[in-house]
Amino acid sequence: MTISIQKENFDSITEEWECILPHTGANTIFITPWWQQLWWQRYGDDDAELEILSIRNEDTLLGIAPLMTRGDTLSFLGDTDLFDYHDFLVREGCDNDFYSALWRHIESMDWRTMELKSLRESSQTLQRFPDLAESNGWTHRVIDEDVSPYTHLQPTWDEYVAGLRKKDRHELRRKLRRLNNGNQATQYSFEDNDEIADAMPEFFRLMRASRPDKDDFLTSDREQFFRDLAQELASRNQFKLFFLEINDIRVASCICFDYNGSYLLYNSGYDPEYSALSVGLLNKALCIQDAIETGKKSFDFLRGSERYKYNLGGTNQTIHELVIQRA
Repeated sequence: MTISIQKENFDSITEEWECILPHTGANTIFITPWWQQLWWQRYGDDDAELEILSIRNEDTLLGIAPLMTRGDTLSFLGDTDLFDYHDFLVREGCDNDFYSALWRHIESMDWRTMELKSLRESSQTLQRFPDLAESNGWTHRVIDEDVSPYTHLQPTWDEYVAGLRKKDRHELRRKLRRLNNGNQATQYSFEDNDEIADAMPEFFRLMRASRPDKDDFLTSDREQFFRDLAQELASRNQFKLFFLEINDIRVASCICFDYNGSYLLYNSGYDPEYSALSVGLLNKALCIQDAIETGKKSFDFLRGSERYKYNLGGTNQTIHELVIQRA
């Protein structure tokens, strides 16, 4: 067995990255090469160095470590403001060889602190790296970073609603009746690149209007990242821009990613003037209905503990940060 590690760039590794990702436990849209490359093109700077590592057993790719260094800190590519999940890409059944080889290489790199953020609780990295750190006499901390609620979907909308808690089921049905009482309410989505580009300003308007912190979050750089992301993912049939309209007025919107048999609710907004009709929650409920009708197996609300996620059946999974400090 000959294990080798090579430093890569996006041009050299993207094709293999796309091929291996579906065969790893890290398979999520945030760890696709196109998502990470878009982030690097916009947010990589002179203080950061790209450290994409490929680990191979002769000609077989065991996995990929999408890392970067900034100063004396080693981390995953990206950060928590635009990424919900991070991890290494490890081919199924290759964990021992991958982690052992990667750790030996990381030991030789120049860093003081390793910050591995947004690791899902099922991640092997959370199991392997603390033990390896202890073997070196280095300190490590596992921090509860956030929660990311999700729900497994039923085959039909009626079955999904019936599976909600009694109070939530009653409230959802009541709110849907009220929405349609005397109003012409409809939800629709855009998936075509040109249509999405034309509709993004309306999404930004509703996102800004919904909460002051979302208005603060939506800088011009992040707006452009969202536009770039929409263009890239729409070309891959992975981007859906939903709107809820009442009497021909767009009152709520959200972005969902269609990836690996799931919808992922990335961001949303609504017009507070229509908050009495619960348009924000109902737009998301109707996204779940669309997911069910298109055969999706789960709905991921992504990071954050907003109440509506639990009202719509969300169950928490914890996202962790692993910090390793050299002695």
